[in-house]
Amino acid sequence: MKLLSRQEELVLIAVWRLQDNAYSVTIREKVAELTAHDWSFGAIYDPLERLEKKKLLNAVFSDPSPERGGKRKKMYSITSEGLKALVGIKNLQESVWNGINKSMLKNLI
Repeated sequence: MKLLSRQEELVLIAVWRLQDNAYSVTIREKVAELTAHDWSFGAIYDPLERLEKKKLLNAVFSDPSPERGGKRKKMYSITSEGLKALVGIKNLQESVWNGINKSMLKNLI
């Protein structure tokens, strides 16, 4: 299993949720929504590049659009390996947290 950083995990989840509408702006918005924190574009671009290099994401350019002054968007989609990585990291987190119940955290929260 390929381990993921938390940023990579959140970006992968955002791409998966966005489906055919996953590009840098919408990914950033989705990650911000999921975490209730504002994210810089750099905090999104870096994990996108790593995930693409790891072959956990595919990227293709859209057709130019008049709304963007003829510029294309780099659209992302999750690969089957990306889905496997997400399931693997979810299972790992559940395993690590197994046995820690709310009463153990009560004094910390």
